[in-house]
Amino acid sequence: MNLRKWFFLFWTALLIGAAGSLVTGLIMMLVNGERTNGIIDFLLYLLILFGSGVMISVYSQMGFFAYLILNYMGKGVFPKSGWQIVQLVLTVLALLDVMFLRLFVGGGRERLSDIVLGIIILAAAIVTAYVKVKKTHISAMVPTLFFMIAVTVVETIGVLRIDVNAATTFIVVPLLACNAYQMLILHKLVDGSAEQAVSGRTEQA
Repeated sequence: MNLRKWFFLFWTALLIGAAGSLVTGLIMMLVNGERTNGIIDFLLYLLILFGSGVMISVYSQMGFFAYLILNYMGKGVFPKSGWQIVQLVLTVLALLDVMFLRLFVGGGRERLSDIVLGIIILAAAIVTAYVKVKKTHISAMVPTLFFMIAVTVVETIGVLRIDVNAATTFIVVPLLACNAYQMLILHKLVDGSAEQAVSGRTEQA
């Protein structure tokens, strides 16, 4: 395994997270009509956005490496087709959970924001899986959907408990960007025996 490539992934993901946070924060500020008190406050606001994006990226990378470990264990416990089915089932459950669980738990309250969030995550996952399959193999579709949906949902549980749409948007956008980047570049980071240990084959990464 080429450590230089993994360091490149780390720093690039940091930049993507920071950029995603900056863009999201600035757009939200414009949409909400918020203003800062002078150039110093604006620069401080940008610094806060940058730092938040970096932390979100680190959080995303923790989830990414947790997924690699889980994928390795899953391949050891289940047969190839069985692990694919397990990932697909967990993906569907995670998507239904984020879209409808709080609707029922909340006593029938309207949770349009949860449904929209689920659709956004699903759309990002489908686009990422399509690009991944184009770059590798059709067998990469299920693992990519699993990571982009199930893992992202797990990573957003903390902010969902806050139940503030602005906070959810601020976290989810850079998180999806980082997750998509890491999944799309994974097949370029693993080689030979390391690839076998992590994902079985490059096209399944």
